[in-house]
Amino acid sequence: MSILHLDSGLFIEQSVSRKLSKQIVQRIAKADDTVVYRDLVSNPVPHLDAETLLAENNELTQTLLDEVFAADTLVIGAPMYNFTIPTQLKAWLDRILKAGVTFKYTEQGPEGLLKGKKVYIASGRGGIYSEGAAAAMDHQESYLRNALGFVGITDITVIRAEGVNLGEEPRQQALAAADEAIAELA
Repeated sequence: MSILHLDSGLFIEQSVSRKLSKQIVQRIAKADDTVVYRDLVSNPVPHLDAETLLAENNELTQTLLDEVFAADTLVIGAPMYNFTIPTQLKAWLDRILKAGVTFKYTEQGPEGLLKGKKVYIASGRGGIYSEGAAAAMDHQESYLRNALGFVGITDITVIRAEGVNLGEEPRQQALAAADEAIAELA
């Protein structure tokens, strides 16, 4: 199996999503698996511009596409910043959501071309956004599910630690629940 591991948490040492994504990879990877790691903060993908979008041959974009096509499984460390994903992760998505490559338009609508892949999203959130009134502000997990689904990736498991900034007890409870969910992964 080939695993593409992406991290986008800005606070490298304190990041909950980085901690969870690392644990997920350790849990699912077998000794003979290939793991490709891409730290989108330490080695950021430049934001998309018109020249890059129109370029037929962009070396970085091709490398990112090669990585995602080669991967059987993606593990994405995705914290919630301001109700959505970090711009570093958005820049990566802007490179891999590519018409004619990872999706195509048909008479029946868009069709994803990255089918058969598994994704684990390691989601870190300071507040509670999975339920209640704040759920309407979730543009993090919902965006990732929609963007990945658009390219054909629908087998998505979210491991979430939320409420980590609501005090020490809620933080420990959130991390323990996430640890438990990771332990149950096959």
